Order: sequence, then structure tokens, then C-alpha cells
Amino acid sequence: MTEPKTRSAVMVVEDDPKIARLLVDYLLNEGLAATAIGDGLQALRAFEADPPSAMVLDLMLPGLDGLALCRAVRATSDVPIVMLTARVDEIDRLIGLEVGADDYVCKPFSPREVVARVKAQLRRAEGRLVRQRPAWEIDEDALRIAWRGHGLPLTPLEFRMFRLMLERPGRVFARATLLDAVHDDLRDVSDRAIDSHVKNLRRKIEAVDPAFEGIVSVYGVGYRFDAPQGA
Repeated sequence: MTEPKTRSAVMVVEDDPKIARLLVDYLLNEGLAATAIGDGLQALRAFEADPPSAMVLDLMLPGLDGLALCRAVRATSDVPIVMLTARVDEIDRLIGLEVGADDYVCKPFSPREVVARVKAQLRRAEGRLVRQRPAWEIDEDALRIAWRGHGLPLTPLEFRMFRLMLERPGRVFARATLLDAVHDDLRDVSDRAIDSHVKNLRRKIEAVDPAFEGIVSVYGVGYRFDAPQGA
């Protein structure tokens, strides 16, 4: 995975010049470096040549649409992506999250809200770069996760699902995304099966940390892992 730059440079990919300029101005006013690109293919080339710290990505773009661009970026990078869309039905929101977007904002929007969400994602990204995690430790070779020093008796499926959540605290994962992570043989499994896995995972964590309730249900979408304070 390509690491984003340490400087906070934001790429705004938006084909409406007025919206792009407005967002760039607000980002600059917050002390962030920002550039705007109006074409999906050009944005992909620019990203590959000089990866930013975060992206604000419109869903509808010429050259390469936002979902395809998001998939292409996610193939090599964990850079935070906030998607913009005027298509507000639940399916489009879910698709945006499934391809790897970290957050979305529906048009019309407040530029201040977009900037606040970008800054929140940048803070989370900075936290992911910190390797010391006092609440948990991951042993990839042993398929083992220790929570507050206690090894969790996880199945291989639970290990893969929880590892994915731990790698992206604060991100909402659709059930289908989690199923893809735990079932690598592409079997035909109902996405509701993930609810059973989450229930078992919660039970095993609570056995060693009864006060923690950090695997949060997001109605109509899936689940989010909220890291405990200090983690």
C-alpha cells in the first residue's frame, strides 16, 4: 500500500469549476494544501505521479467516474477519500462505501462540512500510521489478536473480519464488504451471516473487556469499529 504524504495535501476531483474552486478556497483557508482536477482519468494520473494526503471525490465525472477512480486508488493506497454525490438514494451511498470511500457528503452541501469531514479523515489517517496500539496486538502469522493483553479465541473468519476493522477505525463497513473479507472463496452466503460473526466477536471481546462496546451497528449499512480512548 502506498502511504499518503505527511503534508496535508488534498486533491479535489470535481468537474463543476465553481464547486471545485469553492472547496479549494475553504481547504486553503484551513491551512491545507489543495488542488482541483475536473476529469477522472487526469486525477488518476495525477494521483499516481504525486499522491495527496486525502481526496474529495465527486461521483459523476468525465473520463472515469468516481466509483471507478475510487477502486483504482484503493488498489494501491489507503489515502482517505470523501465522496460527493447528488444521488442520495441508499444504494449509491452503500456502493460508495463498498468500493473504499471513507465518508460521503450529499449535494447540496456546506463547504464547512466537507472540510470538517476531510480533517476528521486526516486525523484518523495520522492515527493509523502510529504503530503502537495499547488496546490490541495483531499476529498475522498465528492468526491471533490480543485485546488488552488477552488472546482472543477467534476463528479464522473472525480474525480476518476484526483485523480489517482494526486497520480502519471509524470507517463504516458494509456487510457485503465484510463478507468479501472473511469469505475468500466467493461462496454464495447471505450478507446477514455477518451479523452472527459480529455477535460472536463482540461476545469474545466482552469476555476480557466488559466495558468496551466499540463495534457499532450502522443502520441499513453494516458496522463500524470505534477505537477505545487512548488506542
